[in-house]
Formats: sequence, C-alpha cells, structure tokens
Amino acid sequence: MNPYNVIEIEPCGDYKLQVTFADGKSNVIDFEPYFIKRPHPQYDRYHDPVRFLEYKIEYGNLVWGENWDLMFDSLNLYYNNLFKNFG
Repeated sequence: MNPYNVIEIEPCGDYKLQVTFADGKSNVIDFEPYFIKRPHPQYDRYHDPVRFLEYKIEYGNLVWGENWDLMFDSLNLYYNNLFKNFG
C-alpha cells in the first residue's frame, strides 16, 4: 500500500480535518485558507460547513462530490501543504 494513501479522516472543528495516512502519520489540516485563497464556483459549495463534512476517501484520496468535484493530492496533505501546486 502507498504510505501516502489517506486511510482515515476525523473532523476537528470548523474546516479542519485530522487526516491519517497508511504509514501511520497524521496531520490536522485547515482547509479554510484554501477556500479563501482559491474561490471557485465548483469548490465554493464545500465551504458551506454542512457540505464540507461530505468528504470521503476514494483510492487513498480525500475527495468531495460524485465526480471528485474537489480533491487534494495526498502528498500535499501528507506534508500539510495545500498550496504547493496552487501558488
């Protein structure tokens, strides 16, 4: 199994999630700065607190929506750097 695969997610309040990876590492990640810095009609709906909690794990990735409307590269989550590929 890929050590960077997401295997567990726990909400930590507001827009923070504790993300646990296959190798046992765990990060608390605050997604709110992402929503503020990168507004987009497709992603903005997940800035709603109720919709934000509709995340799921698919193939080791943290995703939202039926067609992966919003997803984050597991390496960026592992290193807690949401903006690595977004500037």
